[in-house]
Amino acid sequence: MKQPPKPPDFIIIGAQKGGTTSLYNYLIQHPQIAPATEKEVHYFDLNFDKSPDWYYAHFPQPQNGSHKITGEASPYYIFHPHVPQRIYDLCPQVKIIALLRNPVERAISHYYYYIKIQYESLSLESAIASEPERLKGEIEKLLANPNYYSYQHQHYSYLSRGIYADQLPAWMKLFPKSQISILKSEDLYSNPSEIFTTVLEFLELPLHQLPTYKKYNATQYPPISETVYQQLRAYFRSHNQRLAKLCDRDFGWD
Repeated sequence: MKQPPKPPDFIIIGAQKGGTTSLYNYLIQHPQIAPATEKEVHYFDLNFDKSPDWYYAHFPQPQNGSHKITGEASPYYIFHPHVPQRIYDLCPQVKIIALLRNPVERAISHYYYYIKIQYESLSLESAIASEPERLKGEIEKLLANPNYYSYQHQHYSYLSRGIYADQLPAWMKLFPKSQISILKSEDLYSNPSEIFTTVLEFLELPLHQLPTYKKYNATQYPPISETVYQQLRAYFRSHNQRLAKLCDRDFGWD
């Protein structure tokens, strides 16, 4: 009798520009983790019109009693309003990994990455100032129509994506604490081997060290004016305080 397809064991949900590519690349070097066909499957946000079988086909299925686990990393998941429920409905046992980066640095890195790949033409100051107008009504359209795709919501959300206190409650409501790991991107950058170990323990895998911990997908950018930094710090301060209460930990970003 044919076995039903097995869903992924873990999903890295974001945040964008928070080290998800690095962490995923470290994980798939573990002897007991099999990679998906691609790091970002984007099923629950951009491809949800396709069948669950389309999604499962991205993951190697167990063979001959193999105990390997598998997963993916799509950093828009944490931010898309429909994704937590969709993942819970299809994969209620999956382990969720969130990498949260200082939202000031995350916004700047996001902006310069989009300059590099030519998704953005405004100055940093203008892009930040234009965000409310660019995103106006988009979240309402997403909520009203499960099939709606918002280019603006996905791409021009420099500030909004850093308001983690608005994003995490939906995940915490659906998944038990034992299935969610919330990590600081800065810890991954400064001590990758330690965070790698933390994630392996969370995934209940034997510990394993890599010969090197290369940084993947890092964005280089010029010095930022102190005025912009102060503006961004002020913007995120209250949101970071709400996050600290929500997670019962100080992320040390302020």
